[in-house]
Amino acid sequence: MADAMKGVTKAMKSMNKQVNMPQISKIMMDFERESELMDMKEEMMNDAIDDVMEEEEDEAESDKIVDQVLDEIGISFNESLVDAPTSKLGTATKQKVPSEAVLESEDADLQARLDNLRRGE
Repeated sequence: MADAMKGVTKAMKSMNKQVNMPQISKIMMDFERESELMDMKEEMMNDAIDDVMEEEEDEAESDKIVDQVLDEIGISFNESLVDAPTSKLGTATKQKVPSEAVLESEDADLQARLDNLRRGE
């Protein structure tokens, strides 16, 4: 066993002579610094990609929610565009004035819907 220990000791001495510890320490420090830099860059890129993807998802989700709300209250965005004025600003246009009967009918409908909503709560 003593001979084996002598052999190991000689091998360790020769390796210590061949290995430059300050150089290995410097290499390890450089590697650690570069690794941290790479991790920071990766995190920044992931955040940027997440922000871009999140905005697209949010926009699509918000459009879906707006469409659902408009459907619930009975408004179609496309139908309202058909009735939109096409004249330029500042020009006089004839506006249709609804008759009182139509207004009263619409008011009654709205009041009935409001009453239904209140009863539902």
